[in-house]
Order: sequence, then C-alpha cells, then structure tokens
Amino acid sequence: MPELPEVEVVRAGLAPAAVGSRISGVSVFDERALTRHPAGAADFVGRLEGRTFRAAERRGKFLWLPLDGEEAALIAHLGMSGQMLLRAPDAAAERHERIRIHLEHPQHGHLAIVFADQRTFGSLAVDALVTDGNSLIPSQVVHIARDPVDAAFDDVAFRAALSKRASAIKRVLLDQSVVSGIGNIYADESLWAARIHPETPANRLSAVAVGRLLAEVRAVLAKALAEGGTSFDAQYVNVNGESGYFAHSLNAYGRGGQPCPRCGGSIRREAFMNRSSHFCPACQRKR
Repeated sequence: MPELPEVEVVRAGLAPAAVGSRISGVSVFDERALTRHPAGAADFVGRLEGRTFRAAERRGKFLWLPLDGEEAALIAHLGMSGQMLLRAPDAAAERHERIRIHLEHPQHGHLAIVFADQRTFGSLAVDALVTDGNSLIPSQVVHIARDPVDAAFDDVAFRAALSKRASAIKRVLLDQSVVSGIGNIYADESLWAARIHPETPANRLSAVAVGRLLAEVRAVLAKALAEGGTSFDAQYVNVNGESGYFAHSLNAYGRGGQPCPRCGGSIRREAFMNRSSHFCPACQRKR
C-alpha cells in the first residue's frame, strides 16, 4: 500500500497541473472507484464539473484537492494499487483506468488526471471540508492523526500517547489514530534505524528512545521522499508513471535472511498482522 512518501510524491506531482485548473469534464468508467462517494457517479460528476481546484493537500495516506465555491474537496485514497496520473486529454485509456478528470489550466492548457486502480481498493470522492484546529480537512480524514513530517505534529503528545499503550511499538506506529502515514515498510526501517525491537511495549520506551525513534522516522521518510518512494512493482508510480527507487536503500524490510548492514547479523522475518516484520535480533534486542 502506498504510504506517506508515495502519496506525498503524487500530491507534489499533481499540484502544478491541478491547482488553478477548471474541471471541464469528468468520466466515470467504473463506479467501484467511488466507494467513498456513496451518492454515486452522477452526483460525483455534478459536484466537480465547472469547479476549480484551489490547492493540493495531504495528511497521512489521504490527499485532496479543495474546490472553489464551497467547503468541499476531491479526496483520494490510493488503497493498494491506486494511481493518479497526469495525461494529455486525448491520451489512450490506461490499463485499469477507472475515472478521468479533464482540466483546463490557465498556463498549461488542456490535460487530464487519470485514476487507475488494478485491485480496486482505492477510491475518489467529493467530501465536505470541516475544521480541525486551524485547518480545513475532509470529513473522512478527521479521525487520522497528523504525520511526523507535518509542521503541526506534536512530539510531546506523541510521547504521551506511547506512555499509555502497552502494545508493541510497531503496532502503535501503524495506528493511524496515533500517527499517520507510517506503513509496514517505514515502520520496519525506522525501528531498525533506532535500534528498537518491533515487539517492545510502547510504554516501556524511555523519553530518549522515543525522541530517537521520531528522529529516525523523519529521516527515513525524508530519504524515501527524496528517492521518489518505494516501488516493488508497477502498482506504485508517480504522476508521470515513473517508479520510486527507495527499495534500493532498504536496510531491514524485505531482507529476511540477509546480513544486517550495520552488524552483519541475519535479518529476521516474522509474521505480523497478516504481514511481516523485518528486524535484526542482534542490534534490535528485545529488552
């Protein structure tokens, strides 16, 4: 599933073309791509056509494009394999194309945003914007905590939240109500970098260890962003259809049985919540 770096790469790629663009037409080819928009395709099209995108924003794994004229936005969740692609308006249909949004940009002219999704777990919707502190966010995102690269992320509140949870620290990192945007890949990488065993109870971490973990989370996410995200196959690509290359920088995730880059021990792979955890038992000791 695309995590924070991948969704941020898509948001940043969409912004120059989408912001300021008027929506001249919307084609829905598969209503399964509107599971988050229960009013259906006709309402979705009617809410968008003739409107203008004002911005491109993100929280965690959600991205949205606020609309002019009302407190609403086009919201996207990419699910497992969703793609937001920029294309010429007359470009041939993409494989697994579900929705095409035609735009008129004052500088870039005519173009299209294509939503393609092989596994159909992603969705687009038009959602109301609601107040969250000093921000307006889609109502479907209210339950999502801020992410560690958000300037408004509260380190003190994060430490307090961990001190109240006896669950394994990796499980807490994946809890979107505590901190958003960190999925399986970046949890494993951050815990490896911080030398913390993934099964360590969150409330047993010292303030120093939590600070070190937050610093490593941010460093891992920043490196992944700089390298365009992580692509293991063609399902995650940026708006131009290009893969990220952070997979070449992974130290723990997907390296089960291989030497630890830090100590030379063997990276262990264990089952975890229908997924896998990857860690080095030698330098991520469970205390």
